[in-house]
Amino acid sequence: MLARSNRHAVKAGKRGFVEQEKEAKMRNVYVFDHPLIQHKLAMLRDKNTSTKDFRELVKEISMLMTFEATRDLPLKEVEIETPLCKAKMHMLKGEDIAIVPILRAGLGMVEGMQALVPNAKVGHIGVYRDPDTHCPVEYYCKLPSDIGRRKVFVVDPMLATGGSAVASIDFIKARGGKDIIFMCLIAAPEGIKVLQDAHPDVNIFIAAKDSHLNEHAYIVPGLGDAGDRLFGTK
Repeated sequence: MLARSNRHAVKAGKRGFVEQEKEAKMRNVYVFDHPLIQHKLAMLRDKNTSTKDFRELVKEISMLMTFEATRDLPLKEVEIETPLCKAKMHMLKGEDIAIVPILRAGLGMVEGMQALVPNAKVGHIGVYRDPDTHCPVEYYCKLPSDIGRRKVFVVDPMLATGGSAVASIDFIKARGGKDIIFMCLIAAPEGIKVLQDAHPDVNIFIAAKDSHLNEHAYIVPGLGDAGDRLFGTK
């Protein structure tokens, strides 16, 4: 299940959305509260989870999140023939999708997403966080040539300071991208605010909103360094 923003809550007329979604400052933020996602996220956070299991969990959570994040894809009516009769059914209208992981940790989310949208094109953006200034530094950007007509999912397991996400979306918009969604596993409120302020038109999909950033700009309670845990480099 997905805890939706105020805009969707009013439209759906439902209750049970997480508390922060009722606040104006949390506009366009979608928090996934499905039990399977929360269960796997708890396992992901555990410091004793192995690199192999960590990688599998990121893949599984990303696939579950994609299931919800694509619920608004347009459908078209088609006629098919079952073994019994002809019938009118609904299939995807054919909207083109691009998945753009922020290197390197974002790579861990791609396989799970492609399991549901195998025809999506994949771009790559390389941005690292300067350990002293915590500001983003670009080192690579390769996107599909038709990025302007695609729904773009920018993915990174963590939204900490927000700098890398903002810079990556800047790069995509500069190359013609318009319909952009940011999706991550864990987000800090500081990063959410930075991304919202810089790109208020971008919807943000997260599995969990954590407490805060520590003095080293790590998310608390978080899960540590997602890239190191994905690739076993620490």
